[in-house]
Amino acid sequence: MTQSSEAPDPKPKSNLKAKRRKDAQVAHAEQDELDDDGWGEEEKGGKVLPPPRPPAQPARPQKRHNMIRTLFLLGVLAPLLVATVYLYVIAKDQYASYLGFSVRAEDSASPVEMLGGITELAGSSSGTDTDVLFEFIQSQRIVRLVDERLDLRTMYHMPSDPIFGLDPDATIEGLQKFWGRVVKVFYDSGSGLIEVRVTAFAPEDAKAVADAIYDESTDMINKLTTVAREDATSYARSELENAVERLRTARAAIQKFRLETQIIDPEADIVGRMGLLNSMQNQLAAAQIDLDILMQTAREGDPRLIQARRRVDVIQQRLADERARFSNTDGSVNGSYADLIGDFERLSVDKQFAEQAYLSALGSLDLATAEAARKSRYLAAYIEPTLAETPEYPQRLIILATLAAFLVGIWVVATMVYYSVRDRR
Repeated sequence: MTQSSEAPDPKPKSNLKAKRRKDAQVAHAEQDELDDDGWGEEEKGGKVLPPPRPPAQPARPQKRHNMIRTLFLLGVLAPLLVATVYLYVIAKDQYASYLGFSVRAEDSASPVEMLGGITELAGSSSGTDTDVLFEFIQSQRIVRLVDERLDLRTMYHMPSDPIFGLDPDATIEGLQKFWGRVVKVFYDSGSGLIEVRVTAFAPEDAKAVADAIYDESTDMINKLTTVAREDATSYARSELENAVERLRTARAAIQKFRLETQIIDPEADIVGRMGLLNSMQNQLAAAQIDLDILMQTAREGDPRLIQARRRVDVIQQRLADERARFSNTDGSVNGSYADLIGDFERLSVDKQFAEQAYLSALGSLDLATAEAARKSRYLAAYIEPTLAETPEYPQRLIILATLAAFLVGIWVVATMVYYSVRDRR
């Protein structure tokens, strides 16, 4: 057998030499052109120009290029790959339930307000109530109330999805942070509309949470209405209580006066006493006439004359006693009749004022109650809690695009910082 040895192919070396030779010819040709134009090796002003530099060699990959490429792979592509696998393989679908409502007031302007435009100048407090409700839906109180009602820790616990799920041992602060992720509140301050989006791993759970939010919001608005009504009627109710106490005191004073004097109505009593005095005056006049007639016809010592004189004396004594009762100041229980009349009139005037104050306070309370009822608030839902059929979350493409933009931005900034530090050295 004969062994054949192949000689190395001389073509690569010959081609390289030919290329170098061709480049040298081109350089010489360009130099000749420069010499013809007067810019070559010929003298110009006593100076000789240097020959042109050879062409630059192709750039080669450096160590820094490999580092930047590795940083891009580990800092951008690897996290994106991990996020893609998690979102499309591990993450569970979530369903959204939507709820929309606004706070309305049964407020109709009174005639005075319509004439003066007071309602437009003063504004409405429903906007303030909506602001309070907006903060309430994101507060820890509603989280606690809904958790007591639905057990959110069990509802949102998903062992196979730790990122979008909830830890069953989460504290109330952790539960509130998770609440901010699954419950989004959108508020338009111009129109006063509130829209709530609730997400959950099951459509029934999302709707249940939305129903609970609506119920708790309704209770909150009812409490605000009750507090506003109490504030609006508290002053009128206080005035009514004072008027009732004043009227009770006046009536008690009159009752005490009647018990002490044993006179129900002094005015009616004095009318009766005046009638008695008038009757006794008439009897006294008749008795004196009879006495005068007897004195003209009978002698002294006549029993009829003695009887007539005794009758006149008795009637006169009774008249004196009755007249004395009107100005008696001997310290008796009844005292002077004029004083009794004065005391009774004073008590009667106090009672009349107390009754008028009571009627006025009662009317003020009725008016305040009607005004508060006219301005009562209620929750009007324009979107009832919906029941989803198709999962909308997590929005995988949006999450990946956002993550990619964030990671690329960090990579670009890091690269620019590296080159900036390198150029300063």
